[in-house]
Amino acid sequence: MIGIVVADDHEVVRAGFAALLDTQPDFTVLGTASDGAQAVSVCREAKPDVVLMDVRMPGTDGIEATRQLCADGQAAPRVLILTTFDLDEYVFDALRAGASGFLLKDVTAERLFEAVRVIAAGDALLAPAITRRLISEFARTRRPAGASWPAPAASALSALTPRETEVLRLVAAGLSNTEIASQLVVTEETVKTHVSRMLAKLGLRDRTQAVVLAYESGLVVPARDRG
Repeated sequence: MIGIVVADDHEVVRAGFAALLDTQPDFTVLGTASDGAQAVSVCREAKPDVVLMDVRMPGTDGIEATRQLCADGQAAPRVLILTTFDLDEYVFDALRAGASGFLLKDVTAERLFEAVRVIAAGDALLAPAITRRLISEFARTRRPAGASWPAPAASALSALTPRETEVLRLVAAGLSNTEIASQLVVTEETVKTHVSRMLAKLGLRDRTQAVVLAYESGLVVPARDRG
């Protein structure tokens, strides 16, 4: 059973998502929250597997709530960001704070159910076209030319083997494990091992975080910046 908390400051949206999720036999809605502070409190008490988190909420917003929850380490739930706009700087900040993916609020019911199951299974929800475009755009606009990634992350990148670095680049390109295995001519199990080791060395929770770091560190250059 997948435990879920829904955090949104609009009561109709909050209740609608909760009711929709409760129609699934493998889901159980453990609680709801109307702002970020309440979301953190409810999650730490109910210990859900997944949180649907609105970004723009009064008081403690979804970004800060995500940051606080993800700071709990292995005990942290997976955070799925809900947003109205696919290119939203708040979503980028939420991904940096530790969110595992995001969905537009006009998502279909089936897509919502699939997303929750993907996140709960420990996979990042990378809608490749939208997520790559979002991260690439904000990495390009926010990172000054010549700026370097903070020392701890730069040091971690240097600890990767050449193959792990290559896998990171392919993950950042939005390729699945199957696609990476095909490109590198190795087994999918080998790719999973490389991804796991790469995430562990970088201190990251999932593939979404790896994509953010790959762009912000300059390991992967946003398409528009390529000369």
